[in-house]
Amino acid sequence: MHRKLVRPIITLLNQGIAPERIALSMAFGVALGVFPALGATTLLCTLAALALRLNLPAIQLVNYIVYPLQLFLLIPFMKLGGWLLGAPRIELSAAQVVEILRGDVWDAISRLWVATVHGIAAWLLVSPIIVLLIHMILTPILRTVLRRAPAS
Repeated sequence: MHRKLVRPIITLLNQGIAPERIALSMAFGVALGVFPALGATTLLCTLAALALRLNLPAIQLVNYIVYPLQLFLLIPFMKLGGWLLGAPRIELSAAQVVEILRGDVWDAISRLWVATVHGIAAWLLVSPIIVLLIHMILTPILRTVLRRAPAS
């Protein structure tokens, strides 16, 4: 974890990138990295980095690291979104999603379309809170790291 996450972040800080910008990039990396549509996060992170002038390496690094979290949160986002939208309860397990995805891609898209829309609705509600909290937590941590890190 130190080699794959901490060292690259320290390198970015030592290059003069403000801790606040790195924290914001990382916060967006987490929020976009758990987007409940498989295969979309790299593009979303790239677009966000370009549009918001975030640090592309930091946002993508965090995006890749939270991939297991995306898989873990996929079903909860779908169920929460269904509940929020008043949709009939979707009885879907992680094993069922994996089995569907192993088959024909177009069949998987058609079978999971409604559940994915529900997941995105829940994500739209939760993701701003994720960004805010992570940014608030990471900014002081990264400021401290910058003060203590030896210059490269």
